[in-house]
Amino acid sequence: MRKRFLLLNLAFAALAAVAMPGLAAYPDKPIRLIVPSAAGGAPDVLMRSLALQLSQQMGVPIVIDNKPGGSYLIGTMDLIRSPADGYTLAYGNVVSLATNRSLLANVPYDVDKDLTLISNTLRLSNIMIVNNSVPVKNVPELIAYAKKNPGKLAFASDGNGTTAHLGVELFKSMTGTHLLHVPYRAATAAITDLIGGGVQLMMINTPVSGPHAQAGRVRALGISSSQRSPAYPDIPTIAESGVPGFEVVAWGGIVGPANLPKDIVTRLNAEIRTALASPAVRDRFKALGADTDPTTPEEFRELSRRETEKWAKVIKFSGAKVD
Repeated sequence: MRKRFLLLNLAFAALAAVAMPGLAAYPDKPIRLIVPSAAGGAPDVLMRSLALQLSQQMGVPIVIDNKPGGSYLIGTMDLIRSPADGYTLAYGNVVSLATNRSLLANVPYDVDKDLTLISNTLRLSNIMIVNNSVPVKNVPELIAYAKKNPGKLAFASDGNGTTAHLGVELFKSMTGTHLLHVPYRAATAAITDLIGGGVQLMMINTPVSGPHAQAGRVRALGISSSQRSPAYPDIPTIAESGVPGFEVVAWGGIVGPANLPKDIVTRLNAEIRTALASPAVRDRFKALGADTDPTTPEEFRELSRRETEKWAKVIKFSGAKVD
């Protein structure tokens, strides 16, 4: 009798496994990847490259959904409200995972409680560029000109709390200069105004700034990394140009809603590592001046916490705030 009971239990378990496929079937439908910034900016361009490779590996479409605005709040809150089933993911970066905590008076989410950090994916530097009519050719000349003309130079960014914003705030605090901040909703709009002379300066991610500098539409003064970039070897670092110790690195990766099942996190982390190691993604990132940077979920969370502390000090010292 007992043997018969056990056999019945095993049969029911087998039927349940067929009726309710487990995580081994994931994914079996398209995945939405929210990018909380506008199309054409560095996050969008880089995530589209990664998404294409992930889609080929995982056998399902990965659809980019741009949700710009609100210092990454709009896109991040969309993710947080989504089911924790692995079919809605988002790009999370230094803004949404670090600087917002200090820059905004009220952040409607808690990184540690409301998000699952899966893997960082990239690190990239910014290039300081100016409109061609600005009478400076290097960083020392910019510092001297800004000090002689306090408040007359306006710098653009792709939003409050981005490295394009806080990187210049750090530059101001280290050089004693006064520059006016003009935030835009998108990097493309900001650089269009820079080229046209509506603003005079930007320090924006290399995928956005590099092509315009190489084409001569703007003038490159310095790069924010600690060492010169192999992609732009002729651009000196800001640190070697009279601002020793200056370094700004943007970073970002893939996040999910809170309580994302561990098996899905493990699968996604492995797929992201494979994608970042592929020649297609690695070469595309390199061409745009970005470095691939896969991490474990724990390493990604530690990066978020470390950068939160770093930028909190910059924000407090500089007095930066949402305009």
